[in-house]
Amino acid sequence: MKAPAVLICVALLCSACGAPSLRDKKEINRLVAAQDFTAAVARLDKDKKKLYKEKDAALYFLDKAALLHDAQQPVQSDAALSSAQDVIDELYAKSVTGALGTLLINDLTTPYYAAPYEQALTFFYRGMNFLQLNNLSGALVEARKAVFYLDHLRGAKSSGYRDDAFVQYFASLVFESGGKRDDARISRQNALNAYQRNGWPVPDFPVPPNASEMGEILIFHYNGLLPLLKSQTMQVGWDKLLLWASSPAEGESINPQVQNAIMAGLTGRAITVAYPVLEKQPYQVQASFVTADGMFMQNTQKVQDTSALVEDYLQERMPGLLFRLATRAIVKQTAVVQARHAAAQAAKDDTVGKLAGMFVNFLGALSEKADTRQWFTLPAEVRLARIFVRPGEHEIKLFFKDGYGNIVGEKSFGTVRVRAGERVFLHSRTAK
Repeated sequence: MKAPAVLICVALLCSACGAPSLRDKKEINRLVAAQDFTAAVARLDKDKKKLYKEKDAALYFLDKAALLHDAQQPVQSDAALSSAQDVIDELYAKSVTGALGTLLINDLTTPYYAAPYEQALTFFYRGMNFLQLNNLSGALVEARKAVFYLDHLRGAKSSGYRDDAFVQYFASLVFESGGKRDDARISRQNALNAYQRNGWPVPDFPVPPNASEMGEILIFHYNGLLPLLKSQTMQVGWDKLLLWASSPAEGESINPQVQNAIMAGLTGRAITVAYPVLEKQPYQVQASFVTADGMFMQNTQKVQDTSALVEDYLQERMPGLLFRLATRAIVKQTAVVQARHAAAQAAKDDTVGKLAGMFVNFLGALSEKADTRQWFTLPAEVRLARIFVRPGEHEIKLFFKDGYGNIVGEKSFGTVRVRAGERVFLHSRTAK
């Protein structure tokens, strides 16, 4: 009767698995859309123990950091990002593969390993926080960390997400601001390569001949809501399960119980399994433009498509997800068969065996949950305008347009002072 005991423990362990649900994410997104970032942070903190377990520490800090950044609280946001980076570094110093819990229970039993694009964006957010605090040296440190991380990623991967065009472009701007021309040139070229590899438009901002005599204001518009991961179930036949379970992803190996099941020709009815899918979130704002002192200056350009990164990364992970999903299903079905036989033999009653099998099958189904964790407080896209103005004070506004070109809102940055040859970095968030 070892199998039932194991699965009881599995079910108990699974009850401790947690992450913000689709409903939780949507509730916080409603606050973001209403520009009530303080309330969104309070909601996270109020329900922290329910939404995030200890193994989800990095995710909690990431979700909170973006909200604090949107709330124009750079010091608090940077503290959360620093904590997130510490947790990420600690986790990746350990082995990511070979986690028994993902095979026997579900992917939620492991710590939250931030996606590569999420790690890259931590350097952007910290850099912007430092720039908001007029700390260029701090931003330069984050830019160097970003390009080092992305250089390593390009060397480690030959396909999928292996560079970040936007983060490289941002790093080039920071390097230019700090007089690091060679670093800026390399990052700008890496950004160009990544934009072209993704098939995205390359940012094209006109620079006037007398730019050195003028001041430059960069307005980052964080817009929209990311597609949200949710759990979906489907029935899968044993032929497909066996195919998936016998095709391990890189860094994973076939479970011995699966090998035994395949060799024994284990068959059964179709099994209901859970896997993550994306649900797009609607938002009204589709474009924006900047004015200075009431005069039109420039339309923003999309420089980052975070939604596309989320979708591509899920597809990149899918072979490994299907492998683990199928392995769990087969191992659990093997446990059901073992429990039924053991109980029937012990009680000398086939009815008892069937009941034991049903109970173990119930526990196995209870423990099967899709991993829907993600840094969901990120914007769907980042838009940018780079405007050159005479030195002095200027009234800067950002106007938002819907898909029909109608103005549906605006953000006033008030009076912005800029000196000749200086850059000022501003940002605003929309999600409605």
